Amino acid sequence: MKNTPFTDKHIALGAKMAEFAGYNMPISYTGINDEHAAVRKNAGVFDVSHMGEFILKGENALDLIQRVTSNDAAKLKAGQAQYSCLPNEQGGIVDDLLVYCVEENNLLAGKTGIYMLVVNASNIEKDWNWIQKHNLPIAGGQRGAVEMHNISDKTCLLAIQGPNATKILQSLTEMDILNLKYYTFTKGKFAGVDNVVVSATGYTGAGGVEIYFEDKDGSAEQIWDAIFAAGAPQGMKPVGLGARDTLRLEMGFCLYGNDIDDTTSPIEAGLGWITKFTKEFIAKEVFEKQKAAGPEKKLVGFEMIEKGIPRQGYEIKDFSGETIGHVTSGTQSPSLGKAIGMGYVRNVFAAIDTDIYIKVRDKLLQAKVAKLPFS
Repeated sequence: MKNTPFTDKHIALGAKMAEFAGYNMPISYTGINDEHAAVRKNAGVFDVSHMGEFILKGENALDLIQRVTSNDAAKLKAGQAQYSCLPNEQGGIVDDLLVYCVEENNLLAGKTGIYMLVVNASNIEKDWNWIQKHNLPIAGGQRGAVEMHNISDKTCLLAIQGPNATKILQSLTEMDILNLKYYTFTKGKFAGVDNVVVSATGYTGAGGVEIYFEDKDGSAEQIWDAIFAAGAPQGMKPVGLGARDTLRLEMGFCLYGNDIDDTTSPIEAGLGWITKFTKEFIAKEVFEKQKAAGPEKKLVGFEMIEKGIPRQGYEIKDFSGETIGHVTSGTQSPSLGKAIGMGYVRNVFAAIDTDIYIKVRDKLLQAKVAKLPFS
């Protein structure tokens, strides 16, 4: 297993550690419910340094991104980010990702495009190979290959999430992170370390920021210690991947490998809003046909009416006991005090408040389709 620069910190704090995407990661410290509540009500720190980061440079960088992603990255200005996905030729999803516009093309000013792509830890090699496969020069020299750098192994990433997160962190930097708008980012000195990217693209729905920086000359420990020194008086806590999952599920955010994968389309997953038909991209025609005809299955949120916890892979059935889909994510919601989940069902069962049944062991337990985010 790989370690992050913070692995020793997690162990010293008594974290329950486990393998995740090839990394030795903290699952919980004081308990998932406790850490979940800390993020919803106050602030918590996640080590997500296992995520992947690619830099794409050059005047054709945007062109490559436009071809391999579903969203319209041409709308991005420097300092803006975007949620998107990498479609495969069959209309499935290679991965979901974030696209950061560091520098726009401005040839008159002698500047060419610079973008950072942030991908899932389990898909780093897969995504790199997929993008590189499509990074080909066009005959006649109209489009050259784009300069690509995989900076995943040297990039640290901490997500400080919660309603009090930016208030706690503002004392560590002159960057204005209190007023950082959702899906924007800034770059500067943080906790005495230069070239730190601070973004607001959180995965918890609780507010806060993410901090990207290179681990050199002890900068990882310096930033970690500064964050917890600033947060100690406010009761900020370290948070593991267990609470990260319950937090994102309450918001109805997809997790790759659970709710979306190589066989599910963004149209089926309710991600039509990141699928823009105003440009050319991989599988565009597949998605256009699917949108016009309507998908046969849809990803829905649901809450349990009868007592029971839905788990990934459980069958979803109708009143007669016929299988109509399957659960992709499920948990007991710490904030809401009820069992919730997401899953794919046949389109006719996707309307809000539709009664469905989850097969838990040998019993069919009643549930109903719910609006996302859960409330």
